[in-house]
Amino acid sequence: MILTVTLNTALDITYRVPALRPHSSHRVTEVTERPGGKGLNVARVLAALGHEVTVTGFTGGATGRIVQEQLAAVPGLVDALVPVAGPTRRTIAVVDERSGDTTQLNEAGPTVTPSEWTVFQQAYDDLVPSVTAVALCGSLPPGVPVGAYAVLIRTAKAAGVPVLLDTSGEALRRGVAARPDIVKPNADELAELTGSHEPLRATQDVRRRGAQSVIASLGKEGLLATTPEGRWRAAPPTPVQGNPTGAGDSAVAGLLSGLAEQLPWPDRLCRAVALSAATVLAPVAGEFDRAAYEELLGRVTVTREADAA
Repeated sequence: MILTVTLNTALDITYRVPALRPHSSHRVTEVTERPGGKGLNVARVLAALGHEVTVTGFTGGATGRIVQEQLAAVPGLVDALVPVAGPTRRTIAVVDERSGDTTQLNEAGPTVTPSEWTVFQQAYDDLVPSVTAVALCGSLPPGVPVGAYAVLIRTAKAAGVPVLLDTSGEALRRGVAARPDIVKPNADELAELTGSHEPLRATQDVRRRGAQSVIASLGKEGLLATTPEGRWRAAPPTPVQGNPTGAGDSAVAGLLSGLAEQLPWPDRLCRAVALSAATVLAPVAGEFDRAAYEELLGRVTVTREADAA
């Protein structure tokens, strides 16, 4: 069983329009809704890959009830979300069908009280000993301490459970200091954390700060992995066009499933890149195109980087 933590869950709403034009009205050609927030996206992909997964985090209000109703329909997924008084946020993705570009609007999320945070910590403490891996994903809702992920990482490591961190800003900085097994920043998050825009140098810096392995998402260029076993670059055969929402979360699912199956790093990276690209190609945010994924698996290029002198 894999545990994903989404402290700032969401209902992801995707609008498709023929062409997005500022300062004008639009006729929406299609609307879809899915449970969202990075950890829920990760969990849905893991379940589709055949892994048992438990989700936890916060949920509240009418939007939160919709999220939980939809999660209940996902085979292999266990809902352990913790209720809060405030309403779960919504995110709006507007897809321009002409260009393929996506405009994203993200609400902040509910304000979590100190007592609600304490209840969550106890629930998390109870869940961790029974799982094989933990993923801590996404932004922190208002009211949650900025060092929350560092606390959750230490709990998992004390239980001997490997933990992956996928967040940004100060939450990432403090989380890295707690020595997670894997961190997965994108290029902007990596540069913000280290001050370096050279990905290889930046991933080495993050390892020195405490992370055991650093897997950097470099957009269309794929992934750069810096690990105790070596360094690799993994890339799709050709750049893909589509909706990138959830692509990084699918990469996390690939890394976690590979960890759970004890695959070597090149195979984990191949799976992560194929899932990420297949998510860009899917018509709905946070889903992946299975046929594209299976076709891409055999075409992802994984290249070992020379060790530093």
